[in-house]
Amino acid sequence: MDNRDDVREFLTSRRAKITPEQAGLPSGSRRRVPGLRRSEVAAPADMSVESYAKLERGLAGVSPAVLEAVARTLQLDDAERAHLLHPAQTADGSDVLTRPRRRRTGRQWTAHRSLQWTLDAITAGPAFVRNSRTDLLAANRLARAFYSDVYARPHDQANLARFNFLDPASRRFYPDWELFADMAVAILRTEAGRNPHDKDLHDLIGELSTRSAEFRVRWGAHNVRHHGTGIKGFHHPAAGDLTLAFEGLEMAAEPGPTLTIYTAEPGSAPEEGLRLLASLAATSEAVRS
Repeated sequence: MDNRDDVREFLTSRRAKITPEQAGLPSGSRRRVPGLRRSEVAAPADMSVESYAKLERGLAGVSPAVLEAVARTLQLDDAERAHLLHPAQTADGSDVLTRPRRRRTGRQWTAHRSLQWTLDAITAGPAFVRNSRTDLLAANRLARAFYSDVYARPHDQANLARFNFLDPASRRFYPDWELFADMAVAILRTEAGRNPHDKDLHDLIGELSTRSAEFRVRWGAHNVRHHGTGIKGFHHPAAGDLTLAFEGLEMAAEPGPTLTIYTAEPGSAPEEGLRLLASLAATSEAVRS
């Protein structure tokens, strides 16, 4: 993945999203490009137009303070700002602000026993561990039942992005499929900027770009996001419509994977749906054993 291309395309896309009025500038009557001109970003950041043009071409050498000024001018949110800082500083391979490279190790990640015990102790909601490529790495019984369609495709390695874009069942499971598609791509785009040396991530992006036009369009938009908490809607084939809150927790013992827990409002219909799903999962497991 070429960092220079990422810097250029990301900055160009953000510059196109900010109108002169949003930046406190007169709109003018003759604009050949949408959004701000390079000069209108360079001046507030105390840069020459030539220096900003070099930054958009992906060349390194600008200070963090200048990058912060560019981020303010482009009105970047926290996720976009972090996404700018990583690739801009690593465009020449210096890796000044990035964490250590994570390369594919060749061994499959497995949850240590205490982590699996922790997951299994959570019985009221789906709880699972995923990595930044959206692979499901470990799960409690309710999460395996909740994501039954995902686990039904073993050749897709229980990957949520593959499920979203390559499995027709995702359009039933996600009533607001467009929103989930946007989120999946934004998560992958964020990780690509944070860890540009992850070959497994490159392979996944290449596969989805080849097989899904809807993924390609979203990937080209360069949207990023932090995915920590919120509310999502699902339609499960056995439990029906489920509106669930989620919390994503970073794992201090093993940086990288995230523990996510879904919960329903107490006394609500979704809570009853999760109880039904838990009962069905327990019965199914008892029959198999």
